[in-house]
Amino acid sequence: MPIFRKTYELYKIFYGYRASVPKQDRYTIWQRCETLILEALEGILYASQTSRQEKLPILERTSVKLNFLRVFVRLMKDTKAVDTKKYLIMESAIDEIGRMLGGWIRSTKDR
Repeated sequence: MPIFRKTYELYKIFYGYRASVPKQDRYTIWQRCETLILEALEGILYASQTSRQEKLPILERTSVKLNFLRVFVRLMKDTKAVDTKKYLIMESAIDEIGRMLGGWIRSTKDR
């Protein structure tokens, strides 16, 4: 499943950046972002294994979590917890996952 694979890759990228994040940020906003990525991964996997009528609310919740993640990653860049290059890599992946998730939501609504 491409969206699962992309989210999985985002987590691996995110995890790889952990050591470069200041300790004061690692246990606050970084931890929250990590949790949101894992919750999005969980939501995608869960939605892929549910019936059509159960799928839409799960996908919509996952989309909200992805939007929170987008804001928190931007906040990390603005507070200099991550540099601009790392931010752009993460933001690009988040945007792609968001487009895939939006398409999945639209196709589920159309059925």
